[in-house]
Amino acid sequence: MTTTEHADQPAEAPATTSKPPLVYPKMWLLFGVLICCFTAWGVAADLTTPMVAGFKRIFEMNTFQASLVQLAYFGAYFLLAIPAALINERFGYKAGLLTGVLLAAAGAIAFYPASKIMTYEAFLVALFAIAAGCSILETSANPYVLSLGPEETATRRLNFAQAFNPVGTNIGVLLAATLILPKLDEPVNMANLTPAQEATIRAGQLGAVMGPYLGLGFVLIAIGLVIAINKSPPIVEEFKSGDLEGKSPLRILLSNKRYVFGVVAQFFNVAAQVCTWTYLIQYSQQALHGSLQLGGFLLQISLIVFLISRFIMTWVIGRVRATKVLTVLGTLAVVLCIFAMFSPNVAGVAAVVALSFCLSLMFPTIYGVALQGLGPATKFGAAGLVMAIVGGAIMPLIQGRLLDATSPAISFVVPAVCFAVVTSCAVFDVRAAPHTAGERE
Repeated sequence: MTTTEHADQPAEAPATTSKPPLVYPKMWLLFGVLICCFTAWGVAADLTTPMVAGFKRIFEMNTFQASLVQLAYFGAYFLLAIPAALINERFGYKAGLLTGVLLAAAGAIAFYPASKIMTYEAFLVALFAIAAGCSILETSANPYVLSLGPEETATRRLNFAQAFNPVGTNIGVLLAATLILPKLDEPVNMANLTPAQEATIRAGQLGAVMGPYLGLGFVLIAIGLVIAINKSPPIVEEFKSGDLEGKSPLRILLSNKRYVFGVVAQFFNVAAQVCTWTYLIQYSQQALHGSLQLGGFLLQISLIVFLISRFIMTWVIGRVRATKVLTVLGTLAVVLCIFAMFSPNVAGVAAVVALSFCLSLMFPTIYGVALQGLGPATKFGAAGLVMAIVGGAIMPLIQGRLLDATSPAISFVVPAVCFAVVTSCAVFDVRAAPHTAGERE
C-alpha cells in the first residue's frame, strides 16, 4: 500500500511506544474536505437508488428496464476508473478530486434539460455523467485518505472517512422520500387522459425528480471551489511510478492474491449493497402491501442502521482484526437473505433492513485490506477496486429479471449469493498472515 509521511516529520523519528495517530499533523483540514466528498457521492448514489421504482412508474416500464438506471450509474464507475488513475498519476490527487467533483456537478445540472426533453434516455445520460464524476472522485479520494496517516491506521482511517458516506446516503434517500416519491405515488388514471394531459403530468413528475439533483449540482460546485482554493499540504509518497522499474502494474496486481480476492469481494459487495437497497422498496410492497412512500421510509431506516453501524464497526476493528469481523457479518447477511426469501412479511422486511448492519463494514475494509503491500502499483490497484463497483450495475439487472419472473422475495437469492462470495474472500484473508503489525489476529 502507498504510505506517506508528513514533510514536517524528521526522516528518522526516535522509537516510541505511543499509539500511531489516525491522521498526520496538519492534515486534518484536507481530511475534512475529503469527508465532504464522501458525503456528496453518498447523496448522489442513494438519491439515484429510489429512481428505479420512480422511473418504472413515470415511464411505465418493467423492473428490468427501470434497473438500467443502475447500469448507467455503476457502469460509469467501471469505465472511468482507469482514466481517473491516469489523472492521479500524471497530475496528482487534487486534480483528480477537482475533475470528479466538477464532472459530477455537470451531470447533476444536466437533469434540468433532461426534464424538458422528457425521455428516459436523457436521464440515463445525466446519471452516467454524475457517476463518471463520482468514479473519478472515488478513485482519487480513497487512496488519498489512506495516504494521510500511518499505514497501521490506514484501514481504520478509511472506515472513519467512509462512515460519512452513509450520512450522504441518508440525505439522498430523505430527499427522494420527501420530494420525489410522494409525487410519483399520487394515483393517476393515465388511460382516461388526452396526450396533452398525460404530457403535463409526466412533466410535473420529472420536475420533481429534477429539483434535488440541481441542488446536488450546486453543492458539488461549492465543494470544488473549496478544494481549488485550499493548498494541499505536501504529501511525500514512499512509492512513485518510477519505482516500478519496468514491471507491469497489472502483473504486480495479479500476482497479489490478497488484491485479487479483494477485487472479487468488492464486486460482489457493491452488487449486494445495490441489490438490497434497490429492491427493498419492491420487497416492502409485496410483504406489507405498502406504497412507494413507505418503501422510501424503510430505505431511510435501513440507511440510518448502516450509518450507525459504520461508526460502531470503525471502533470494533480497532480491537478485532477487520476481516474476522467481516467474516461474521457476511455469514449473518447470507442467513438474513435466506430468511427474507421465505418470510415475506414484517419479519422479512426487518431482515432486509438489518442487511445494512452487515454491509456497513464491507466496502472500506475490503478496499483497505486489498491495497496492502502494492507499493508503486497502488494507484492502479485503487482504480481496479473502483472498477469492481460495476457489480452494482450487473447484479441488479439479474435480480430485476428474476423479480419480474418470480417475486421480490425470491429475488433476494441474488444478494445471498453475493454475500456468500464476500464471506469466502474474508475467510481467505483471515487464514492468511496479517500484512502489517496494525492488523490484529
